[in-house]
Amino acid sequence: MEHILSGYKVLDFTHFLAGPTTTRIMAEMGAEIIKVELFPAGDAVRQIAFLKDGRSAYYVQQNRGKKSLCIDVKTPEGLAIIKELLLEVDVVTENFSVGVMARMGLGWEDIHKINPRIVMSSVTAFGQTGPLSHLSGFDVMGQAYAGVTDVIGDPNGPPAFPMLGIGDVMTGVHAFAAIGFALLHREKTGKGQYLDTTLLDSYFHNHEMNVQIASCTKGEMVPTRNGSHHFAISPVGIFKGKERYMFVIGLLHLWEGLARTMGREDLITDPRFETNELRVANNDALVEIIEGWIKAQESDEVAQKILEDARIPVAPILTVKEAMDHPHLIERRTVRTINDPVIGEFQIPGMPLRFSDFPDELPLDAVWLGENNREILSTYLGYSDKKIDGLYQAGIVKTEDIPG
Repeated sequence: MEHILSGYKVLDFTHFLAGPTTTRIMAEMGAEIIKVELFPAGDAVRQIAFLKDGRSAYYVQQNRGKKSLCIDVKTPEGLAIIKELLLEVDVVTENFSVGVMARMGLGWEDIHKINPRIVMSSVTAFGQTGPLSHLSGFDVMGQAYAGVTDVIGDPNGPPAFPMLGIGDVMTGVHAFAAIGFALLHREKTGKGQYLDTTLLDSYFHNHEMNVQIASCTKGEMVPTRNGSHHFAISPVGIFKGKERYMFVIGLLHLWEGLARTMGREDLITDPRFETNELRVANNDALVEIIEGWIKAQESDEVAQKILEDARIPVAPILTVKEAMDHPHLIERRTVRTINDPVIGEFQIPGMPLRFSDFPDELPLDAVWLGENNREILSTYLGYSDKKIDGLYQAGIVKTEDIPG
């Protein structure tokens, strides 16, 4: 099956989540991904739960559609193979700490000399330059330095820890976007280039109000944790119903419509709520009124329907399992069911990008460590079976035992 990136080839040194997100999306779009898994254990997420008979559902979810080359790049023979492969691919991706690729002999200068048309994408926590660049880090380190963690949680308690990989996935998508436009530029100029994408930059990019408010007020207004409601706009936040919580937004132009929908037109001229600034100052009283109206309805679902019919933005706060079972997510395949030969049938997040000319999903599977060694070395580099056997005997490449 053809897709929008069919024909493009990627040499992928990424591991864990941010980098593999980039190449996971590219695989969904038809690119051929050669995942270089460092000898002897490969990507560490092969050991992350959920595990069944040594098979990781985490690995399967992030690496479907990628080929696996398990190779010892620290040996002269392994490095020589990688350098040969550089002549055959369009993109190199990596998310090691700064300097690791260069120490392996695969820094941007080395790669660019070998193949000037290559686009190279590096994803790190803090970037290739700057005072923090020497530090390694995971998603939450970028989040913390970006001032994001500080605005999540109850104002009277510690910052909260979001239980999903927001920064890793978002940064992977940022890198993916950069790669796409770098390839477009290469099509026009014939030149490859180097891309430096970071968790910190990506997280900081999400401040839609906080930075400009802090700057324009000369620090007099410092955005911080505000619990369940927005610190600068009201009413915007999480409201408790009879049985569940829901988000309701009645900001600015929506405020009068919300008041009328609740049968409380008097609130529009109430001196406590006439402007956004007044509503923020009296937010506790306003929250009590709105929650009282929600609880006065027959059910939370009825309250939600009344608001929806009035075009007031509202959404129930679903659990992960409720979201997985929601008919809208299922119909759009936002949550999709896949089948793995070891794990069996299970659900994963679906492909978020939609293309009118490529409406169908590609049939992708996750491979075993080093499963494609022989195929890659023979197809890309023309190695004979005898030469490949010698690499196995010398411990340069490895394939784990494959069930069945």
